[in-house]
Formats: sequence, C-alpha cells, structure tokens
Amino acid sequence: MSWSRRAILTLPALLAACGFAPVYGPSGVGRRLFGRIRTADPRTPDDFAFAGRIAEQLGPEESASYELGWQLRVAVVPQAITADEITTRYALNGTADYVLTDLASGRAVARGQVSSFTSYSTTGTTIATMAAEQDAHERLARMLADQVVTRLMAIDPATLP
Repeated sequence: MSWSRRAILTLPALLAACGFAPVYGPSGVGRRLFGRIRTADPRTPDDFAFAGRIAEQLGPEESASYELGWQLRVAVVPQAITADEITTRYALNGTADYVLTDLASGRAVARGQVSSFTSYSTTGTTIATMAAEQDAHERLARMLADQVVTRLMAIDPATLP
C-alpha cells in the first residue's frame, strides 16, 4: 500500500477527530435543513428562478422550521461596443442578500451576501436576443441560489435550533 493510499484511507478518521461531519450525514446541516425551509414569496422572474433552484437543492417545503428571505440586485452593463456605438454584449452583475430565520424564535440563524455574473450576446435576431437575455437572468439567479445553498450548508450545526 503506497503512502498516498494510506493517507487517503485515514483522512476520514482524521477529519472526524477534528469535528468534521458530512453535510448530509446523520447530524449534518443538510439533513437538518432539507425540506424545512420556506422561501419568501417570489415577486420577479429572477426571484422565481432563485426560489426554484433553492427548492431543487434543499427540497420542497415539508415542515418549515426556517424562512429564507432574500433580495436580488442585478445590474446590466454594456460589455462590447462597436465603433458604431452598438452594444453587442451585455454583462449581468448580480448580488443576493439573504437571511435564514428560525420561525419559532424569529432569530436570524444565518445571513450574508453572494455575488456572481453572466453575460449574453445581442448579435442575433430580436427574438434570439430576448431569449438570450432571459436565459442569462435565469442562469444568474440559479448561480446565486447555488452559492446561498453552499453558504447554508457551511452553518455550524450546533447553531441550529
């Protein structure tokens, strides 16, 4: 058995000794949050994509113990401008402020901000450009939701009621 193989085989024991627990393990955050988060009511198409991705990652609400509130902000920035001053590409820069609240106590369990970006081209037909813009908005909202879920999975399980 090579040293690297031994190290790989002993890694789980070393991590367990440090207090590491798998996210979806018996006492992990993933199990404690799955199906227990009610999302705020979406108001915009971006909100719907965001909330849908949260539900995909954390499961549909079965018995809510927490509420996830958020605010999405998206800025549209011209990226590529021709010599004729025609914009051929736009960037979408987005941020999501979020707060996870314990419904029983009203206490904020986690809060933070994530950000990401995407872009789309405007060189096709009007319909193609509109579809590309809509797709970029959906991709951005889903990326932001994925980042929020990652942050929620990093919560110390001891802080969850």
